[in-house]
Amino acid sequence: MKQLYVLLCAAIIGFTSVTASAQELDRVAVIVNDGVVLESEVQQMLRQVKQNAQRENMSLPADEVLRVQAIDRLVLRELQLQMAQRMGIEVSDAQLQATLTSIAQDSGVTIDQMREQIASDGMSWDNYRESVRREMITGQVQRNAVQQRVYVSPQEINNLTKMISEMSEQEVEYRLSHILIGVRDGASSAETQEARERAEQVLERLRNGADFAEAAITTSSGNTALEGGDLGWMNINAMPTLFAEVVRDKRKGELVGPLKSGVGFHILKVADTRGIESVEIEEVNARHILIQPSIILSDKRAEEMLQDYRQQIISGEATFADLAREHSADPGSAADGGNLGWNEPNIFADAFRRVVETAPVGEISEPFKSEFGWHIVEVLDRRTQDATERSQQNRAYQLLFSRKYQEELENWQQEIRDQAYIEQVGE
Repeated sequence: MKQLYVLLCAAIIGFTSVTASAQELDRVAVIVNDGVVLESEVQQMLRQVKQNAQRENMSLPADEVLRVQAIDRLVLRELQLQMAQRMGIEVSDAQLQATLTSIAQDSGVTIDQMREQIASDGMSWDNYRESVRREMITGQVQRNAVQQRVYVSPQEINNLTKMISEMSEQEVEYRLSHILIGVRDGASSAETQEARERAEQVLERLRNGADFAEAAITTSSGNTALEGGDLGWMNINAMPTLFAEVVRDKRKGELVGPLKSGVGFHILKVADTRGIESVEIEEVNARHILIQPSIILSDKRAEEMLQDYRQQIISGEATFADLAREHSADPGSAADGGNLGWNEPNIFADAFRRVVETAPVGEISEPFKSEFGWHIVEVLDRRTQDATERSQQNRAYQLLFSRKYQEELENWQQEIRDQAYIEQVGE
C-alpha cells in the first residue's frame, strides 16, 4: 500500500488534463463540496500510475482497488485546492519557475532537458507546470493547517538529544596519554599532599606548552611512561571508570587532572579522537551605519553621505559609534553605536552577508547597498564556535517535528474528508 501511495503521489505530480479536442464529452466522477473530480482526471491518474509502476517494475492491485485509491487522492487534492482558494493562497509564475528550476537541478538536468523528458513521457509541459503549481499550493495549505497543531516540548528535545548522543558515543574512540604521580600504599597525608602538588606542577608545565611525552618519561610512574604515556585507542566503555567520567565529550588536545585514585594522581591528555561529530560555525562581530533613501533623499546622496562619514572615521574627526548614534536609520543598533553583536553571517541579507564575510577586521567598508538601504560596515572580530550541541538539538527537533507533522497531517486530512460533502456519480 505504501508503494501504491508513492505512485499515486507521482501521478498527481505528472498529472495532465486531456484536451477537449482529443476526448469525448467529459463527465463528473465525484462531487466534492461545490467542486468536482472529472472522470478524465481519474483515468489519466490511473494511466500515469501504471506507467510509473511499469517503469519501476512494480506490481499493482486490481483496477477496482487502484481506482478507489486514485479517487481518494484526487478528492483530497480537490478539498485542499478549495481551501487554498478560500484562504487566498496563490503561486506566482516567478515562484513556479524557481521551483521548476530547483527540480531540474536536483535531477541533474537543465530545464530544457526536463521539458524533453516530460514530453517523452507523453505529458504536456504546460499541464506539468500547472500540476507542480497545484502541488505547491496544496503543500502551503497543509503547512498552514498542520504546523500549528504540532508541539515539540523542550523535554522531548533534550531526551532525544541525549539518546542520539549516547548512541553516537558508542562509536567514539579516544587516544589518551597518561601521567601517574604515584603514592605508595599507606602513605601519610603529607606524602599524599606532596604528590598532589607535584602533579599540579606537572599539569601547569603542560598547560604552558611542555611536551607531554617527555614529561611522562621523566615524571610518570605509570606502565606506559617509556612510551610517552600513550594508552592507545579506546572507547568510553573500555577505559577505567575514573577516566571515562572526565574524558567524555572532551576534544583533541584537552588536558584533564589531577585525578586522585588509590595509586596516586593521574594527568590525562586527549591526544586524538575519532568518530566524534563536531560542528563548528563562524561568527562575526560587526557594526554598521544605515542610511535609507527616500523621496527627498536619493540613492546617490545616501552613498555620498556614507562616504563622508567613512572619511571622518578614518581621519579621526569622528568615531563610528557617535556617527551611528546620530545618523543610522537602524533603531535596533544605532543606540549602541551601530553594534550588531556576534552573529552567524547567514542571518543577514545577501549583500550585507557578503561584506561581513570578506571585509578585513578593523577596516571600514566602502558604502554598499542592500535591500534595506545603504551601509558602511566595520567588522570588529571573528571567531569559531563549537555548535555540536546545538546541531544535535536541531537534529532532534527536526526528527520529532517530522514524525509529529506526518501524524497530524494524516489526522487533518481525515478530518477534512469527514467534514466534506463527497458523492460518487454513477456511470
